[in-house]
Amino acid sequence: MNREEIRRIYSRYAAVYDILFAQSFFPRIRLGLQKIGIKPGDTIIEVGVGTGLSLELYPESCRVVGIDITRKMLTKAKEKKDKFGFDHVSLLEMDAENMSFADDSFDHAVVPFIVSVVPNPIKMMAEIKRIVKNNGKIIVINHFSSKNAVLARLEKFFSPLFLRLGWTAAVPIDLLKNHCNLYIEEVSKKYRLDPWFIIHATNKK
Repeated sequence: MNREEIRRIYSRYAAVYDILFAQSFFPRIRLGLQKIGIKPGDTIIEVGVGTGLSLELYPESCRVVGIDITRKMLTKAKEKKDKFGFDHVSLLEMDAENMSFADDSFDHAVVPFIVSVVPNPIKMMAEIKRIVKNNGKIIVINHFSSKNAVLARLEKFFSPLFLRLGWTAAVPIDLLKNHCNLYIEEVSKKYRLDPWFIIHATNKK
């Protein structure tokens, strides 16, 4: 998918995104944030903040910047920010593969459910590593292609449908290890057969 296709698909999702995904995504982002151990004064970027369904999980003692490429999704996130007074949160329309932040701008990064959405996940992860400080935590939450032969064939069969829905099932978890140079501390799941992985990594520069 290219960027315009992503914007078009997720603009359609904006009004119903929380209804469709909050129940699944929210608890897994919460588990991911627990891996960071957020301290007062920490600066955190959430890459692919979407409708801001995770914003209430961040303590007011930290500073959060959420970015997303889809304006209609960000509009929903801004509604939450204003409604609940999340003054510690900033929301910006930005391409995750070409971020305008300086090197080492953030203590940590949260990357929820976007690795299989962006056109070039390797480029996105390189940008995240650039803007996160040395030894900062990078939490990636995502589905990755199955190593089980039967499930892999099913994913391949349904791949055209997944693309129309806005994501690909063809991203292997080894991409993070072998091509993104992430120092992975732990790979976990909410439960054993959960399709979503929680990757707890440390940024080593």
